[in-house]
Amino acid sequence: MSANDFSALSHLECSRTGATYNADTVQGTSTVGVPLLARYDLERVATTVTREEIARRAPNLWRYHELLPVRAKHNIVCLGEGMTPLLELPNYGAQLGVSDLRMKDEGLIPTGTFKARGAAVGVSRAAELGVSGIAMSTNGNAGAAWSLYAARAGLRSLITMPVHAPEIAQAECVVAGAELYLVDGLIGDASALIAAAVAEREGYQNVSTLKEPYRIEGKKTMGYEIVEQLGWRTPDVVLYPTGGGVGIIGIYKALLELRELGWLSGELPRLVAVQTTGCAPIVEAFERGAAESVAAVNAHTVASGLNVPKALGDFLVLDAVRQTGGTSIAVTDQELLAAQQQLARSEGIFVCPEGAACFAAVNTLRSAGWLRGDETVVVLNTGTGMKYPDTVTIKVPTLPRAGHIPPKPGCTFFSGKRTGEVG
Repeated sequence: MSANDFSALSHLECSRTGATYNADTVQGTSTVGVPLLARYDLERVATTVTREEIARRAPNLWRYHELLPVRAKHNIVCLGEGMTPLLELPNYGAQLGVSDLRMKDEGLIPTGTFKARGAAVGVSRAAELGVSGIAMSTNGNAGAAWSLYAARAGLRSLITMPVHAPEIAQAECVVAGAELYLVDGLIGDASALIAAAVAEREGYQNVSTLKEPYRIEGKKTMGYEIVEQLGWRTPDVVLYPTGGGVGIIGIYKALLELRELGWLSGELPRLVAVQTTGCAPIVEAFERGAAESVAAVNAHTVASGLNVPKALGDFLVLDAVRQTGGTSIAVTDQELLAAQQQLARSEGIFVCPEGAACFAAVNTLRSAGWLRGDETVVVLNTGTGMKYPDTVTIKVPTLPRAGHIPPKPGCTFFSGKRTGEVG
């Protein structure tokens, strides 16, 4: 295979005006300040690649390399990301009244969250285009993933995150050798500092959420995988925890590409954007029938990945939801923490609070009748709960050396509470 055959990338396109941009130079947002979307020669892909051929490839996201932007195979930066399991959840599904409930478990991906997908593709393409350093603002997990992938690629990394970002994410940045700064503010404050720094640093690219075109390309592979894992069919509903919204934008993009390739037919799944009541700008815009969101005021939630007051790609999220007949819903912190506990006890899976928000949303949508209960419903768990130990309060007894375990259980190992938040 020649380098020219590895990717069918043709150009970049402004997500608002449709104007085209050169894909082989370093690009940020379009001239009107909105995300650029990668476009491919899908006709060529359809005539040169089959689903059966893809099925024989290595079980990582690069199995879809013709539909990814890296031109040459040797430029791939890989830690084994992709092809995470699509797990059936019969016990928990029965409790919620959803007979075919499944979870795409991104907690098993490198760095412990789905952010590794965007980092793998984004870092690979940045290095291929000659970038010497990446810079980004983050609520935690994206900075951790991009720092580690940058280290593997030999790139420098500059990261800012709110001071209350998860300590585990901070540690990942530090261990990767990133230049990390904590900001006494929210993600928007961290973003302003990055924009100013990049303007002064030669060779650095701002890779914050949707500030470059290729994070979406990594995230869209979740959509490819779900369809492939279901035997090249779609589920009826997909729920996605929505902060910056890159994943839901990417999944929708993947579905449209698969349909244009002729690999997918019929109705697209209804996409559901899930937020929390403490930060729900997308939900509020959806309910108002607005094309864009208004920045949330005093945003706060235990699910740090959802604490995004105003997403750059909000109009793309809203379009994806509306075009598929989906919806947008907010749940409380208490509801998501209860769902996190209930899922762990029912299925033995410790999910992140963002993923737990989606399970709480399934419960609400089923109770409201929006879900009938007989659909195939896929929830995106975007990371492992082990990266959020403070979402669980541990209250267990300490036994003396000469003590004994009581004959009946008398303690609660998982309270489902976050210290100082609930109860």
